[in-house]
Amino acid sequence: MKKSPSRLKNVGVICKRIEGELGHTIVYHDSPVLSTGRSGYMAKAKKLPSGKWRVLLYVGKDDAGKRQYKSFTADTKKQAEADAALYSIQRKREQSAEITVGDAIDHYIRSKSNVLSPSTIAGYEMIRRNHIQCIMDIPLDDVTNAKMQAEFNREALRLSPKSLSNARGLLSAALAMHLPDFTLRVTLPAKQHIIRDLPTPGEVIQAVKGTEIELPCLLALWLSLRMSEVRGIRKEDISGNTLTIRSTRITINGEDVCRNQTKTYNSTRKEELPPYIMELIRHELEADDSEYLVKLSGQAIYKRFVRIIQKNGLKPCRFHDLRHLNASVMVELGVPDKYAMERGGWSTDSTLRNVYQHTFDSKRKEIDKQINDYFEKLL
Repeated sequence: MKKSPSRLKNVGVICKRIEGELGHTIVYHDSPVLSTGRSGYMAKAKKLPSGKWRVLLYVGKDDAGKRQYKSFTADTKKQAEADAALYSIQRKREQSAEITVGDAIDHYIRSKSNVLSPSTIAGYEMIRRNHIQCIMDIPLDDVTNAKMQAEFNREALRLSPKSLSNARGLLSAALAMHLPDFTLRVTLPAKQHIIRDLPTPGEVIQAVKGTEIELPCLLALWLSLRMSEVRGIRKEDISGNTLTIRSTRITINGEDVCRNQTKTYNSTRKEELPPYIMELIRHELEADDSEYLVKLSGQAIYKRFVRIIQKNGLKPCRFHDLRHLNASVMVELGVPDKYAMERGGWSTDSTLRNVYQHTFDSKRKEIDKQINDYFEKLL
């Protein structure tokens, strides 16, 4: 829509007035609507039967959930819109001076509680309690990138790059919700390439064989299930020798939280159960009529697994490392990425390659020997 010179002139007068009083500029948009930049306010004046102009400014909801408006009436359209815009900016400035960074994060977490997974919410709550604590009491009106960077510099002395990245993600999302015109720019330490020296799949299998955690361990090592997926398997998820992975179960604050949804879209998948694992499953189903296949808590499985690894004198290994071993087996067997991603429930091949693939010592030594032999022949 083409803007007439008169309309542009009116907007310019309003912009000049607001900028002069508060240091903010009203930005013109198509149609006679004004936006006050950081405040996010938009209003359109309407002419009343009396000949005056009125703007109704939405200011929130009352305790009963009813929408509340504040009225601004003036002799001219531009005067009414300017009064509403000025009030909106002042109101937002007062609110941002009262709300702290911690309040903003709390509000963000509450607003996402029914959308994000329970484990993600639990992770956010942990960050809120334990990380970047020195900025939690800073009013939103005083937030600057310099202050945010100083806090991340301090936390870099004790937190890993991944923990810092998670904290930045939460902070950025919370600030974006309350300060839409503020862009968080924080530099983090470079990611560390951690080389894990893990036991072989054969060593793990022999260590857990015959123990009470053999089934959950083989589901992770053989079928690449996550702990939450192992604990989320219901009897109804098993049909013949096919397992459908569609639920998760985690423990938060001492209570099990079940969700009929997996971590990612691609995590919902079907797996063919090999005869050995199928026999273990039949034994569990016959021994107990509970809803879930695996009854132990995640912590109980993890602690028993670590003890078994240590007792057998194996290299340190976490339960989640069993997925690393599974991915590495598929690489060693030459399984195409497409099928490896389907089996493991990975969304991208970069996740598969950069995070989960682990080269076994024996295979690496074999490759190293081939390369060394080649060059030695050239001497």
